[in-house]
Amino acid sequence: MTAGDGAENLREAAQPGAAEVTATVIVNAPAERVFAALTAWERQSDWIPFTRVRVVEGDGGEGSLIEAVTAVGPAAVRDEMRVVRVDAPYEVGVVHCGKLLRGPGVLRCTPLAGDRTQVVWHEWFHLPGGAAGRIAWPVLWPGSKVGLTQALKRFGRMVEQGRLP
Repeated sequence: MTAGDGAENLREAAQPGAAEVTATVIVNAPAERVFAALTAWERQSDWIPFTRVRVVEGDGGEGSLIEAVTAVGPAAVRDEMRVVRVDAPYEVGVVHCGKLLRGPGVLRCTPLAGDRTQVVWHEWFHLPGGAAGRIAWPVLWPGSKVGLTQALKRFGRMVEQGRLP
């Protein structure tokens, strides 16, 4: 049994945690194309630095288990997420259900005039490590937001250039 298994585990992980990260980008492409690129899970490896993403279970749609492993040198973080809701081409909801990273997340595509799309990536992580985690979060959060924003900007450029999906 992996950390992503079990209804009780998923219900617990789906509760919003205290650590919140949001990033936004405007992409010069229609929402359908942007959504397809966002949910081409394994292609996220192309635009999220140091990260390899793969579909472990399912077809990438609702109910699928996605694994993202971020490694810098010998340090690696494994993130398992269950796709819990798909409302194409507007929103996909996930629940991070691994041992370290836990909590809900959502990727939203809002169509704008001129075939543009606003992408919002929002995560609510549970903080590991009790009081130490709560103390460390304000130090770690700016890096998380900057990294997520930079990744989304790279994503937007790749969609606009026709390199995704």
